[in-house]
Amino acid sequence: MDASPGKPILLVSACALIDADGRVLLSQRPPGKTLAGLWEFPGGKVEPGETPEETLIRELREEIGVETQTACLAPLTFASHSYEAFHLLMPLFVCRRFSGIPTPKEGQTLKWVRPKQMREYPMPPADEPLIPFLIDLL
Repeated sequence: MDASPGKPILLVSACALIDADGRVLLSQRPPGKTLAGLWEFPGGKVEPGETPEETLIRELREEIGVETQTACLAPLTFASHSYEAFHLLMPLFVCRRFSGIPTPKEGQTLKWVRPKQMREYPMPPADEPLIPFLIDLL
């Protein structure tokens, strides 16, 4: 058992947006943000009173201009990773049904990537263990 003092738990919801060709959308964190330059799944921090699904619907709209609904979000797996200042708990949902064309709205770069090529993109430590689940799925 870990004897270190408890860290705050940060709940972040992430989405593997999948296109008709079986590619997954990755977003590169813009300069000036923590972990800038790393690639991640779109999503964000779950706000008080929000479900992880509601967070994704809001974040996908705000970050990339895409609309979806709860029925289109299927839970796949989750990440549990300890960073220096907090412990991240991140459910990863899969979404194949959405409307709109993903467009960067927060200075980030977007790229559609085949799951087997995701390891070529540097990702935060919490995101990397999620790749095999997407490879198996797709």
